[in-house]
Amino acid sequence: MRPIVAIIGKPNVGKSRLFNYIVGKRISIVENTPGVTRDRVYANATWKDREFTLIDTGGIDTESEDVINSRIKEQANIAISMADVILFITDIKQGVTADDKEIAMLLKKSMKPIILACNKSDNFGGPPAEIYEFYNLGLGDPMSISAANALGIGDLLDEIYNKLPEEKDVAEEDNRIKVAIIGKPNVGKSSLLNKILSEERSIVSDIAGTTRDAIDSEYENEFGKYVFIDTAGIRRKSKVDESIEKFSVMRTLFAIERSDVCLVLIDANEGVTDQDAKILGEAHENGKGIIIVVNKWDEVSKETGTLEKYKKDVYNKLSYATYAPIIFISAKTGQRVDKLFEMINKVNEQNSFRVSTAIINEVINEAIAVTQPPTDKGRRLKILYGTQASTKPPTFVIFVNNKELFHFSYQRYLINCFRNNFGLEGTPVRLIVREKDEEK
Repeated sequence: MRPIVAIIGKPNVGKSRLFNYIVGKRISIVENTPGVTRDRVYANATWKDREFTLIDTGGIDTESEDVINSRIKEQANIAISMADVILFITDIKQGVTADDKEIAMLLKKSMKPIILACNKSDNFGGPPAEIYEFYNLGLGDPMSISAANALGIGDLLDEIYNKLPEEKDVAEEDNRIKVAIIGKPNVGKSSLLNKILSEERSIVSDIAGTTRDAIDSEYENEFGKYVFIDTAGIRRKSKVDESIEKFSVMRTLFAIERSDVCLVLIDANEGVTDQDAKILGEAHENGKGIIIVVNKWDEVSKETGTLEKYKKDVYNKLSYATYAPIIFISAKTGQRVDKLFEMINKVNEQNSFRVSTAIINEVINEAIAVTQPPTDKGRRLKILYGTQASTKPPTFVIFVNNKELFHFSYQRYLINCFRNNFGLEGTPVRLIVREKDEEK
């Protein structure tokens, strides 16, 4: 998991301009109007071969009480809670303001590593005399930078690099399956986790996620060792504003990235919604093992064929994920919750599946014998051979005479042949198409 660096500061100090410069893209809007960046923006950046996620936040105005500013404050607080390193940006031309002092006090309470940067130090040469005032904030040595003129950015990135947490040796975690419980709000994610942890008594420990506002629960039973990543809990019970919903999606993405298997929860009463499809799509695009968990099944009126009809409807709406098994549960009553572990183990195994090159080519030859590759204007696709490139998800490299002839429909046919022969239940399968001269 990439460490997280949050950019914090009052309005109009150049946070978004600095963000754009570091990530190398014009992602955040840059405008000389306070409050333009209302929603958090995040992107991945690299320095000295070390990747990290950079979060841009809206400016904190400690005196304003309007609704929009209160949302910005809440977003910034969430970003602070997630961050491994906090980048506090000030404006050297304005000097130390009351807002800077309030923000400094807030950041000190976080107990996170803090880098104080004085932006708009546009003159070449040594640090301006105005920088010494910023020692009064009690955050150590301030750094002079200019996001507009790209001055001091390399030194700033060096300091970020020095404060990033050490890369952990994950070898000890190799035998634990990391399971993300994902889904839209109120589908029962926390209820499911609570049911798992309370009914089975062999809990190893509850450990707080070090860089994110979620709880990782280590868990062990007769089926194996697991780390459950709960993505619920960000919503207010009374009302959820749009910006917080956007943050919920971002936290779900981080959980998906850290996981081996994703339990995608769907409310049985609502069926598959567009939001469900987007969340499952993120797990699919990230190549994770997927189990579709239909929760609140105890609340659905049933008659003969209800379950099969419901399953068919789910697959119709999630046609790209028909490989994912479906289980119908009730987190409230515990119905079929115990069946999840065998499914998690199987899906994780399938996501890590590896097969020899010889067997892959046997399957390819059989597939070609049953259905000939397509032709276009007298040219026929020739599949020369295939091999497996990686796992998680299973990824196969197929060498052909002409990539343009390898139509999507025939790629899908070949993937289905792999599934029919190897299983690969619950995992995406990826094909990388290469022409023979690209082999090296």
